[in-house]
Amino acid sequence: MTPPLAAEGLAVDLGGRRVLGGVSLALEAGRWAAIVGPNGAGKSTLLATLAGLRRPAAGEVRLAGRPIGDWPARERARRVAWLSQHGEADGEIGVRDVVRLGRLPHHGLFGAADAADEAAVDAAMAETECLALASRRLSELSGGERQRVLLARAFAVGAPVLLLDEPTTHLDAPHQRALVAGLRARAAAGAAVAAVLHDLTLALAADVVVVLADGRLRAAGPPADAAVRAALVAVFGGAIEIGHLPGRDGGPRWVAVPAR
Repeated sequence: MTPPLAAEGLAVDLGGRRVLGGVSLALEAGRWAAIVGPNGAGKSTLLATLAGLRRPAAGEVRLAGRPIGDWPARERARRVAWLSQHGEADGEIGVRDVVRLGRLPHHGLFGAADAADEAAVDAAMAETECLALASRRLSELSGGERQRVLLARAFAVGAPVLLLDEPTTHLDAPHQRALVAGLRARAAAGAAVAAVLHDLTLALAADVVVVLADGRLRAAGPPADAAVRAALVAVFGGAIEIGHLPGRDGGPRWVAVPAR
């Protein structure tokens, strides 16, 4: 079965330096992947390249089996929702209007939003608990509130592929937990989800953990895979240990803690 999004042999150069080399990866429908690694590993570069926002020096990204550059921009935007690490948006725009931007790929810049668009906006804002912020401007919000609005914008697209760079930035523990539940629910509904995360315990809740270091893929697989956990410890130079707690479903819940 053709994966919704896949990369083969990706290499990316920035400033004359190779920051990704030979990365091959498939994002599967019905699963969410956490992309982790030390600073400078190439995580954000990989995500931006998967989104079609950065042209690789070698290799290819394929969206639904077709080179991502061959897709018309609007059609690609309907299929791939994206949240950048810095969450671009004009600080004076109203909150509901920010979330409505997620529906632009569906009705176009000069088209009118319909009832389905407004329902998608309402659902995304309810999920991220920002309905009460609807009448405020982005510049008036705290960091966590702003992040929830930007997440709602990405969710409102309703895309089969969701790519999030540091989505937990500024979020408190309850909203981090809600985000993880939301990513899991989207995957269960058939989406392919990938998120760059710094919180390793949150990452270990994913279906797949993608471990990068020095621009190369070191491991990819479920957190229960001993090789994935060993790679995770290795890329952080042994500064962490990975253990497990009893999970609600009876299986292990993996956690990362500082090494003693």
